[in-house]
Amino acid sequence: MALDVVIAGGGIGGLACAYALASTGQTVRVLEREAEFTEVGAGLQMAPNATRILRRWGLLDEVLDAGVRPRRLVFRSALDGSPLTHLDLDEVFTRRYGAPYVLIHRSDLLTILVRACERAGVTLVPNSTVEDVVTKGDTAVVRTASGEHRADLAVAADGLRSRLRAHLSADEPVCAGYVAYRGALPVDQLGRDLDEHARHDVVVYVGPGCHLVQYPLRRGEIFNTVAVFASPAYRRGEPDWGGPDELDAAFAGACEQVRLGLGSLWRDRRWPMYDRLPIDRWVAGRLVLTGDAAHPMLQYLAQGACQAIEDAAQLASSLSTNDCAAGLAEYETVRTRRTAEVQTRARAWGEIWHVDGLARTLRDELFRDRRVDDFKHVDWLYLPT
Repeated sequence: MALDVVIAGGGIGGLACAYALASTGQTVRVLEREAEFTEVGAGLQMAPNATRILRRWGLLDEVLDAGVRPRRLVFRSALDGSPLTHLDLDEVFTRRYGAPYVLIHRSDLLTILVRACERAGVTLVPNSTVEDVVTKGDTAVVRTASGEHRADLAVAADGLRSRLRAHLSADEPVCAGYVAYRGALPVDQLGRDLDEHARHDVVVYVGPGCHLVQYPLRRGEIFNTVAVFASPAYRRGEPDWGGPDELDAAFAGACEQVRLGLGSLWRDRRWPMYDRLPIDRWVAGRLVLTGDAAHPMLQYLAQGACQAIEDAAQLASSLSTNDCAAGLAEYETVRTRRTAEVQTRARAWGEIWHVDGLARTLRDELFRDRRVDDFKHVDWLYLPT
């Protein structure tokens, strides 16, 4: 028998979950607090563990049409720009992992998911802020400012600062003390300032306490830049930290290409970096967590959206082959183990990127000694589980 499902949150995770569930015969409503289903931000890297699922859902062609297939993932020193290592994202890579690596604008992916949900019969409800969920027996009551939604299952997809996660854990978001600045500008505005390799690759410049990432979006028409740095003001306990003055200071010793990249950033907004510690319980009666409500992670593995898509696929599969309680238990077991590893490794990867002194020298030597056809450091993440 089909379940009636209400999803709290209409971001990428919530809509992916809605589409996956509707595609397996469930009846789905998505409650979104904003007036429109939109995403704030810039680029996303969609690794093959996610694009395999998008292909299975019949959405990969739309994603490819809206995005870019990069040639390589390249690591360079932020201090002098010298190459450290790279991973070819070519046909050998695609055959190994069963799907391509794709770069896409957040808003483009969200639009694709909205249209897919509409085709699948999902009911999209804007201007609906979820305040709480009460579960009793086989019923969930989702409470909003404008009324109640009764369902067989409530899915919390309400992000890093999820209200509904409080039903399962008293933990709070953990601040990393780092802040991100982003920018996405038309390529023709950047002109000669744009490195030719960066037009086709994902380029990561790693430096002491900072890094900068650049890659193309929207069929190469837009160029995406992200700069991340550790804030001295945060370490001093100041309430206003991570401002543009700290941005410039953090990259003052960087190479020319990195400093040119800072000119592509929006300086009127910033994104302080938070995650949470993994938890092993995602289900409370007929309430279940997904996406950033379940496993917010630092961005160093570029897996936030990818893991939300994995969540959606697993939840839909588990509920389609089991009764609700058994399906939720299976989903919780599979996904808590997987996402805890990604969260933990993302933190470690960030530490590796930002080291200085002898540790930086050793890291650079290890990176340069790596064979470019060595996949052992990404197999665990990209191969089918």
